[in-house]
Amino acid sequence: FLYFPETHGITFRIQISVKELLDTDVLLKLLFHLPVNYPSTLPDISVNSDQLTRAQCMDVKDKLLEQAKKHLREPMIHDLILWIQQHLKYVVKQSATVCSEKTTLSKGTSTEDSTWTLLLHLDHMRAKAKYIKTVEKWASDLRLTGRLMFMGKIILILLQGDRSNIKEYLILQKTSKVDVDSSGKKCKEKMISVLCETKVQSQHKRFQTFEVKECSTLDELQKEFETAGLTTLFSEFVPPLLK
Repeated sequence: FLYFPETHGITFRIQISVKELLDTDVLLKLLFHLPVNYPSTLPDISVNSDQLTRAQCMDVKDKLLEQAKKHLREPMIHDLILWIQQHLKYVVKQSATVCSEKTTLSKGTSTEDSTWTLLLHLDHMRAKAKYIKTVEKWASDLRLTGRLMFMGKIILILLQGDRSNIKEYLILQKTSKVDVDSSGKKCKEKMISVLCETKVQSQHKRFQTFEVKECSTLDELQKEFETAGLTTLFSEFVPPLLK
């Protein structure tokens, strides 16, 4: 167990090895974020594994959240770990059989699975090259599109994707050691603001890729927002950052 005390609760990582299909060992990397009012509120859960696809990891996460709802208002982490150790094989098999069914469903049929936009403001990046690579990798792994934008001292991350993936990105952003402090030691991001988190409206064009942009003027920065029809978002949240 690695404990990370946070302002808004506690986050910890657990690695477990599970005998999965064909008696192959699967190493599951589980990250639990317990809000301050846990267990009255469900934990945020992130699942990663080199042996499973991203879709399978998302299915494991969904099943764990289903189980968590059954234990609401009582300590549940130990029960969730035992449950996934016993049921991983079934979850992965089921994931394969329902995959084709999921592709036939229209996207955006529920609030949780519909496309959302997230706008973040970072105070600084000391290890800029490493930080950029990390953000690019997370966006790629979670199938998120958008922009990482620099203009003078302003640093903005604008993301679009499934709401569950947006939430998982936020957990990674807040709990991973993505930068270095003034003494050069690796540190977590503590100077980050969530400026906006909202559902993408049908009239928005949406981003097709994730790109890093260095803007020299405010007009250039605004054009990046206009790419996805987000001029209103720009007008509301960016100009105040210049004051």
